[in-house]
Amino acid sequence: MPLKQYEIATIDGDGIGPEVCQATVAVLREACGADLLNFSHHDGGADHYARTGHVLPPDTFAACKTAHAILHGAAGMPGITYADGTEVGNDLHLQLRFKLDLYANVRPVRLWKGVRSPLRDWQAGQIDYVIVRENTEGLYASRGGGINLRGEVCTDTLVVTRKGVERVARFSFELSRKRQGAPRDGKRRMTVCDKANILRSYAFFRAVCDEVAQEYGDVEIDYAYVDAMTVHLVKRPDYYDVIVAENMFGDIISDLGAATIGGMGLSPSAELGDHHGLFQGAHGSAPDIAGQDLASPLATILSGALMLRWLGDRHDDTRLVSAADRVEQAVEQVLAEGDAVPRDLGGQAGCRAMTAAVIRRLATERQDTGIAETAT
Repeated sequence: MPLKQYEIATIDGDGIGPEVCQATVAVLREACGADLLNFSHHDGGADHYARTGHVLPPDTFAACKTAHAILHGAAGMPGITYADGTEVGNDLHLQLRFKLDLYANVRPVRLWKGVRSPLRDWQAGQIDYVIVRENTEGLYASRGGGINLRGEVCTDTLVVTRKGVERVARFSFELSRKRQGAPRDGKRRMTVCDKANILRSYAFFRAVCDEVAQEYGDVEIDYAYVDAMTVHLVKRPDYYDVIVAENMFGDIISDLGAATIGGMGLSPSAELGDHHGLFQGAHGSAPDIAGQDLASPLATILSGALMLRWLGDRHDDTRLVSAADRVEQAVEQVLAEGDAVPRDLGGQAGCRAMTAAVIRRLATERQDTGIAETAT
């Protein structure tokens, strides 16, 4: 049932995190009206750890656990590390990921109008697929549990379970059912990206995906070894609809996919479980440009649109789904017509200018169509 108001826990984080997170809050308020979303700010990240010893304070986690969704800016600062050398900032979303069981990391890869792909001759609409990265197992399950023996030998263990693969495979098949198929041929297709020819863990991953595929006769199942996938995403990206991969492989190929559509500044992400969702741009905290109004907020804004659509689907709330559509359309119109072009795409617009341009588009569309404030 639709709710009167949705509670959104926001964590600005580090570097450019506060800029892009607050920009997204402003855009979502414009898209949804004044009262549909209630944003509450909470501390966390590497800088917070340096001050307090907590990267994810208990009160922040409690707020995230009870909120309807979590919106995050970015986390991580150079030089702020644990004793083992790993970065503190990454542990913010890693803790949320594991504690809230956010097993499906959804990374849309879409070439927008007005953006020139580094791939020659590819146009908007021809690159449009989603990578689903298994988010709680794989090689990253060793986080904090690897062995460093006498400073001479280090090991990390790759973990694959039947439950973990089944649920992320089923999520991926269901996602394909909601989409329009691959741009090349319109076929709903779920591609398993692995290294099943070499490692038993990946052969098991593929076998379990095959079992789940029996429930989805309307979605074609496809396979690609991860090394071949790095070629395919460059030479034939239009063939893909939904790609599922183990944690580390999904992390790597999603960055490659982002490069083909303009870079990490256009790469949103949603980390989803059965009950919780965390939304953030897939880029880092970029501390070298923090506080200078140089960052692009678009990846986080597009992550906010993913959040609206996810909430709308969960609560059968068409207001949120419609708002998500409007945010994405506003971003595309800004890019297509050159209202503002961020620096990472060759323009001069900073975070404030890009945010203002998207908000203007949303406001103009509301005036042109007579859309009322959604909360009224």
